[in-house]
Amino acid sequence: MAISGNKEEGAMSELVARTGRLQQRYEHGCRLVAGCIPFRYRSSSGSDGSSENKIMEVLMINSNSGRGLLFPKGGWENDETVEEAAVREAMEEAGVKGEILGKLGLYDFKSKTLQDENCPEGLCKAEMFALLVKEELQSWPEQNTRRRTWLAIPEALNSCRHEWMHKALEEGFMKWYANHMADDAANKEGESVIDLASP
Repeated sequence: MAISGNKEEGAMSELVARTGRLQQRYEHGCRLVAGCIPFRYRSSSGSDGSSENKIMEVLMINSNSGRGLLFPKGGWENDETVEEAAVREAMEEAGVKGEILGKLGLYDFKSKTLQDENCPEGLCKAEMFALLVKEELQSWPEQNTRRRTWLAIPEALNSCRHEWMHKALEEGFMKWYANHMADDAANKEGESVIDLASP
């Protein structure tokens, strides 16, 4: 599965975030949410000048309502696939574009801020994906309220604001990466080592 942001869209349309809930999807009293864990590889040399290693980092954004960091996510709307919604949310909230490489799982959570007549208890079901980042935008719709931070996995695990996001990273992303990406990444990078644990 490879879903990318549409590069043919005009720059102006990319800088406008969707708002409102008129097209929001619901299922059995739950608001349906799409999100992703954006990741990249960063080069790092050993302290003794030894051969270059590749460190894998994930991108997180600040919360507008408290401490801790989040992964990009938001409502899945009626005129898009869940993958398209995840790619859109990554661009709107974190200012990144990339390619969805895999599904990480479904995660249930409750949100006081997402209560409405269709979802009075604020129940949400998030479908999360792994997004390989290929471009970081200098301008994006939520740049005035969001700061993005690249973190190694241990730092990201300690920074998750919500338990369900911690679970998505630890049980979803890390297992998906171990099963699908580690061998491919090592082969593509030649003799480089992919390090998940380095800060």
